[in-house]
Amino acid sequence: MFARTFRSILRRPFLAVPGLPFSESVAAGDWLFLSGQIGTDASGALVPGGIAAETRQALANLRAALVRGGASLERVVKVTVMLADIAEWPAMNAEYLRFFPRHLPARSAFATAGLALGARVEIECIAWRG
Repeated sequence: MFARTFRSILRRPFLAVPGLPFSESVAAGDWLFLSGQIGTDASGALVPGGIAAETRQALANLRAALVRGGASLERVVKVTVMLADIAEWPAMNAEYLRFFPRHLPARSAFATAGLALGARVEIECIAWRG
């Protein structure tokens, strides 16, 4: 029954590189599950400027992935934020609120021992497409 619920696996083109074992997002019924986004630009490099700049870029990447998957920031129901340093939570949070000024999804945030490419933040979410 679960297999019939899957509608598609959506991939961001530069992530569809051999050796990277994940999809940008997976749609299951009316739900869209996004893999974590970090603050990389179109070239795949981390943007300069620290946690604030990386958070802005990660959320911009998340927004673009949501649109490609048929959703939007307004339809996000759950966000998970991973931080390289929990002391940067206030700076991340200030940028986060610019992307979610009215609609605040459920959210968890925690520190990690490290993130891909030396990123300061990684953000994933679940959104409703229906």
